[in-house]
Amino acid sequence: MNSLGFDKSPADTRVVVAMSGGVDSSTAAALMTEQGYEVIGVTLQLYDHGQAPGQAQRRKGACCAGQDIFDARRVADRLSIPHYVLDYESRFKEQVIEDFADSYLAGETPIPCVRCNQTVKFRDLLGKARELGADALVTGHYARRVLGQGGPELHRALDEAKDQSYFLFATTREQLDYLRFPLGDMDKAETRAHAERLRLPVALKPESQDLCFVANGSYAAVVENLRPGAADPGDIVDLDGNVIGQHQGIIRYTVGQRRGLGIAAPEPLYVVRVEPDTRRVVAGPKEALLKDRFRVGTINWLGDGDGPGQDLDVTVKIRSAAAPVAATIKARPENENGAEVNLNRAEAGIAPGQACVFYDQDRVLGGGWIRRDDERPL
Repeated sequence: MNSLGFDKSPADTRVVVAMSGGVDSSTAAALMTEQGYEVIGVTLQLYDHGQAPGQAQRRKGACCAGQDIFDARRVADRLSIPHYVLDYESRFKEQVIEDFADSYLAGETPIPCVRCNQTVKFRDLLGKARELGADALVTGHYARRVLGQGGPELHRALDEAKDQSYFLFATTREQLDYLRFPLGDMDKAETRAHAERLRLPVALKPESQDLCFVANGSYAAVVENLRPGAADPGDIVDLDGNVIGQHQGIIRYTVGQRRGLGIAAPEPLYVVRVEPDTRRVVAGPKEALLKDRFRVGTINWLGDGDGPGQDLDVTVKIRSAAAPVAATIKARPENENGAEVNLNRAEAGIAPGQACVFYDQDRVLGGGWIRRDDERPL
């Protein structure tokens, strides 16, 4: 067996490496080349060379546009591997950016990075890798693919600070069978050390920050450009429904937010709920954010069996940067693709549109999308 788990030599194993132009994916490509695999680099052009929707200039440090494509090509030239740029702009706009805008209009807090992995990368790009005759698609994600009794499993990266398994929860079993994550056993310092040792031109390149298609950090500007009228004003109300202020569009608010309310009050106020139908933002004290029960839908299951068919004790992450919390998943027999999550302790800022990812220690069992309390069906 070679290092990727194939019963043949690296030289007889073709891999496609998704190269974003950053240090992580570049190092993954370099390590595969160093180990003797037949490597093909592929970079996705996801938007127009630095032009974010409705903005004049892309945020510095983002990915998948002009400078990053150039950097990926420089790395490919350094490694003497073939490199292709695929124009996925229209797919990215339809499947990721449009969904991003619609989620904000629905009072949710979307995670476009998950949607991008779920659609453009692990569906469209993975299909292209198969067309190229590759045995595997390699990425620079910090996650681990571990062979278990039932096949490949998704696990957290060894470096908890860099772990990206939360963003990969929607990966299907079939996709996981084809994917490889060579950086999952490393920390960032080790990755950069490899990049410097292999003399990659991006070895000292800063990490990508924020969303690749959002210029100047203005999420609302992107949504307003795509959905005229999205920034229409409305009321800010307290927990009893009393009007205490005005807002300039629900797209500017997310559950748990404190800044930007512009309301003088004897105690700090937080966004407790966003109501898209009435265009109201509900504000209240921090304790009003605490919840120990919520619903998830559109579950992707990577654990044993076909899903959480009975109550299951797990740990969950309700945000990418949140610490895992002990919980019980209660399956909903009336809907096979939904569940109720009961937390062992109440947490603040459980935002509709975010993902709730289920873990059994380091193993990702799957996850689903957090729903609004008043939303039906799952």
